[in-house]
Amino acid sequence: MAILLPFLAAAAAQGLPPAKALPPPESDAAAVLAPINSVFAAFERGDAAAMLRYVYPAGRVTATGTRANSSGLRQQSWTEFSQRLQLGAGFQERISDPAIEIDGDVAMVWAPFVVRVGGKVSNCGYDLFDLVRDNGTWKIMNVTFSSRTTDCPDQ
Repeated sequence: MAILLPFLAAAAAQGLPPAKALPPPESDAAAVLAPINSVFAAFERGDAAAMLRYVYPAGRVTATGTRANSSGLRQQSWTEFSQRLQLGAGFQERISDPAIEIDGDVAMVWAPFVVRVGGKVSNCGYDLFDLVRDNGTWKIMNVTFSSRTTDCPDQ
């Protein structure tokens, strides 16, 4: 044990490498991403009623960055947010390389996104979704996202 103490002290001083979580099983990851993809499809159609089927209406949509208000922060319930959807606006949001964490009936998805309107990049940033599984069905409780109009992919 005395031999290990200097080694442990040196390791602690240098810091330990970051933990690498095991990826969730593919079926669980697909199930968590399903309501997110369904919400994006509803955005594209401007279909508020469809969007609300995949979220908890009293949950929150929180935006930070250039697309938020003058304080840099905008918060709305999903119900309030759904009232902003417009048919035929040409809106498209896509995420890539999602990091998915699942523990029982709680999940988190962190992913970069790009929004296009009329085929042109409008803004980009990162989405953070938290989801809850109730009666075997995943729904989005909240989404928090950053937003910027510069340094976006495909600009």
